[in-house]
Amino acid sequence: MTSATDPRALPAAPRLIATDLDGTLLRDDKSVSDRTIAALASAEEAGIEVFFVTGRPARWMDVVSDHVHGHGLAICANGAAVVDLHAGGKVIEVRPLERDTALDVVRTLRDAAPGTSFAVETTTGIHYEPDYPPFHVDPGATVAVAEKLLRDEGPGSAAPVIKLLAHHPELTPDGFLALARTAAGELASFTRSSQTALLEISGLGVSKASTLALCCAERGISADEVVAFGDMPNDVEMLTWAGTSYAMGNAHPDVIAAASGRTVANNEDGVAVVIEQILARRLEHDKHGKGYEGNEHSEGNDSH
Repeated sequence: MTSATDPRALPAAPRLIATDLDGTLLRDDKSVSDRTIAALASAEEAGIEVFFVTGRPARWMDVVSDHVHGHGLAICANGAAVVDLHAGGKVIEVRPLERDTALDVVRTLRDAAPGTSFAVETTTGIHYEPDYPPFHVDPGATVAVAEKLLRDEGPGSAAPVIKLLAHHPELTPDGFLALARTAAGELASFTRSSQTALLEISGLGVSKASTLALCCAERGISADEVVAFGDMPNDVEMLTWAGTSYAMGNAHPDVIAAASGRTVANNEDGVAVVIEQILARRLEHDKHGKGYEGNEHSEGNDSH
């Protein structure tokens, strides 16, 4: 694996940067540093599109809404929604988890991991069970058992489900993920981004990677022209898909294994470090009239 300071890790003529938010672009205090703001703006000025690709729902995107340029689109809820941040986070595309499938997942996980509690994230808000820990209290939430929340009745029942959340008070985060994938992996897509045993469940085949691939295809952008950044298991597919990818210095071991390179931690502006190097290399090639031919990188990720 190459580091952010190794010029061989830099991609050839990237056209799109895809970055996770929490633990990646954002510092631990959820701020976007001045250095990162400047790097994102410089990338857009250089003709490189930027996509924020996050597990967050659209209503939690205010943290980056002031730093959106160009198309203004973001991929939310681990690929289940594409939103327009220029239009206040309006959802323009949904890849839902069907309610009947979500009910099957709930029944399966209740049997496989007794003590699991659930929340239902829809395009209009979140609703959760009485035992589910409300990490971010939503005053508009309905509190009821998951089976009732997922039936076509009550507030929000007509809104598409973009994510089912499952929390266990005793299992380890990775252990819970492995158990759930074994028990119900044929029903839906399971991942996680929390430090607790909190699973994020999407429709089968829905991920950051699959939705990013669709957005890139619409723009005629290939995977080889994408640079991606992430830190947690919900980023693995995206980092594997992208032609060049960076695990943050604070990343989960599975993310480090999936990425082709590694940058410094989120609190050290690891995304900005790489963007600055990409732009500096492009400028150097242009200065010498060589064009941006780019990547002599052949080392790759020796964990593949």
